[in-house]
Amino acid sequence: MQPLKNDRYLRALLRQPVDYTPVWMMRQAGRYLPEYKATRAEAGDFMALCKNAELACEVTLQPLRRFPLDAAILFSDILTIPDAMGLGLYFETGEGPKFQRPITCMADVQKLGIPDPEGELQYVMNAVRTIRRELKGEVPLIGFSGSPWTLATYMVEGGGSKAFTKTKKMMFADPNAMHLLLDKLADSVTSYLNAQIAAGAQSLMIFDTWGGVLSTRDYKEFSLQYMAKIVDGLVRENDGRRVPVTLFTKNGGQWLEAIAATGCDGIGLDWTIDMADAKRRVGDKVALQGNMDPSMLYAPIPRIEQEVSTILESFGEGPGHVFNLGHGIHLDVDPEHAGAFIRAVQKLSRPYHAK
Repeated sequence: MQPLKNDRYLRALLRQPVDYTPVWMMRQAGRYLPEYKATRAEAGDFMALCKNAELACEVTLQPLRRFPLDAAILFSDILTIPDAMGLGLYFETGEGPKFQRPITCMADVQKLGIPDPEGELQYVMNAVRTIRRELKGEVPLIGFSGSPWTLATYMVEGGGSKAFTKTKKMMFADPNAMHLLLDKLADSVTSYLNAQIAAGAQSLMIFDTWGGVLSTRDYKEFSLQYMAKIVDGLVRENDGRRVPVTLFTKNGGQWLEAIAATGCDGIGLDWTIDMADAKRRVGDKVALQGNMDPSMLYAPIPRIEQEVSTILESFGEGPGHVFNLGHGIHLDVDPEHAGAFIRAVQKLSRPYHAK
């Protein structure tokens, strides 16, 4: 593999000095880009795009051709593992992902196997290998997975949900079934992410999109302990480099200290928490990623630049900050505004790293 030309993102996650704050965007390869829409049309549908290594590579690289980003993220989906477990993933137009065979009881959970990352999920590893080769060492490649809790919500609900009643019913009425499901998912995610590292991913991110719907007690029992188990099981060195791992719980700002105690390298922050407050609470234990409201990209460019300045000032001087949105970029954002955001971070952050 080629030596890495721009390692600011990896250095920032390890709280090492950089010359400016590295920046990337969640969902940076996606529907806000016209070139993405063209490639998806060529693929036929979303999962066909994920399963074609050349096309998944193409959409991963598209935002890097437009913007001076400091990292690439694998183009895939968090529901690849449940799909590989045989739940029958499909997409309803305008309704998002659905499962033909949702999990309803302990017997369903007991039937689930742990997918082979180089078997049922080999298409993801092929995409990682292809992307890593085509990046030619320009920037690091981020691999990712959904968290066990977040994957479980889709598997039990049969798709997306607002109230998560089926998931919480299982959690409270049959906690043994839920814990077995989460344990199997934690084992699956660990092997999946380690296979991504072996295929060439240089950093990892775990998306706990729905952890924030839980109480503090239930978050620790049903979400965080399984992410901690994954962190413990991950390969943390490859190609002579540390492989940093970032945990992101949406609406998880109240649990930063507990998240930092898992042994992760970085914590992703949504926009509901103040960056200065987060830094004060975790100290130099972990790096912080975030945390501009994605809707700010609808604002005029001077307002975007002002917001970037405010967040940089809130974090203050020194390493340990990866700039990002507080969640994924919205599909109807003007790409010019995304570009202005990225350039603003790279220009305005330099004085904070001058010492």
